[in-house]
Parts: sequence; C-alpha cells; structure tokens
Amino acid sequence: MEIPAKLVKDLRERTNAGFSDCRAALVEAASQLGDAPDTARLIEKAIEVLRKKGQAAAAKKATREATEGLIGHYIHAGGKIGVIVEINCESDFVARTEAFQQLCHDVAMHIAAVDPRYVRREDVTPEMLEKEREIYAAQARATGKPEPVIQKIVQGKMEKFYEESCLYEQHFIKDETVTIGEKITQAIAKLGENIAIRRFSRFKVGEVPTQLAASPVPPADSQS
Repeated sequence: MEIPAKLVKDLRERTNAGFSDCRAALVEAASQLGDAPDTARLIEKAIEVLRKKGQAAAAKKATREATEGLIGHYIHAGGKIGVIVEINCESDFVARTEAFQQLCHDVAMHIAAVDPRYVRREDVTPEMLEKEREIYAAQARATGKPEPVIQKIVQGKMEKFYEESCLYEQHFIKDETVTIGEKITQAIAKLGENIAIRRFSRFKVGEVPTQLAASPVPPADSQS
C-alpha cells in the first residue's frame, strides 16, 4: 500500500515518533487490517503498532542504570498547590533536552491535579493491600454474593485502586488515552535511554504533608 505523506504527518503529530517509524507503522497497520481500511482505523492501528514497539524497546532499556535526570516542579492554583518530582535518565545530555524537561513538567502538573499516593503498584505496602482487600470483600459479602464472585469483585476493585492511587497506572491528565507509565515508555522510545520516575512530593496549603512517595533505586549492577 502506498502511504500518503499527509498520513505520515498526521501520525507524527499524534505520536511524536520519527518519520520512518511512522511510515513503517502505517505499512504494518495496513497489512494487518487488510483491504482499503479507512484513514481513522489505519491511524489508530498504527498508533497501536508504535506503542507495542515502544514497549519492547523500553523493556530492553529498563534494566539500565538511570542516575542522571532532573527535579521537575509545578505550582498551581495561585500558589496553593505545589509539586516536586525527580525523574531519572541515563545521561546529562538527555536530561537537558527540551523533550525531557517537558516530560518533567507534564508529570509534575499531573501529580498536582490527580494527587497519586504511590509511584508504582509495587510501592503499595502489603498492609495497605490487605486492608483494601478486606474492605472490598466485606462490601461484596454484604450484598449476598457467593465467594467466587466476591473474589472477582475484589480483583476488579484492586485494579481500580491501583489506577487511582499509583502514578504509573493513572491516565495522563492531558491525554487520557495513555497512562503515565505509557507516557514514560514513549519517552524511552523517543530519547533512547531508560527513564523512570523516582519520587515525588505534593504540597497543598493548609494540609499536613504526606510521606514522600518514592520507588527503590535500582541496583548499580543492573546496568547492561
């Protein structure tokens, strides 16, 4: 299939991926969809192709040590809410790029708006998980549901808990079609380095500050 340049341009504007990557994704999407797919379906399928490739690339880089980066910040609501966030990458060169600085700003702004409690789902304490499961199970039992159904309900509610409480699981405030985790994956694919949100803290005037939300620093010997 001949891919029009305008279609490649449209995909680039939606994904920020390179020209050749966008064209290749459109070709692959067209082959998967078959005969004469409409433009909207073709674009959506190409975005899916790019995301999968980005996830694969990110997985390869995820074990590399990321000790550079920036402290991003965002002040909102006339100075009533403020966020600081540490995002790591592998080199000072990438940390100084406009794309990385914009990522830090966007993540800080998202935290100010959505107020997550943890960085990743792995950061939730076992005690908190057990407490949440007990609450959801008790709520389900009160409706008279059988035990197998209760367990499915609890599992579903736990996934919702992660989505609401964990930064990587939350849908990005400026584009709810992607999660923050997927946004980090996109940045890894674009900038070519391992990137990770290390920690953040959110402050609101009049509130008692909560404990700093942070993920463990990966061991230095994980570098590949």
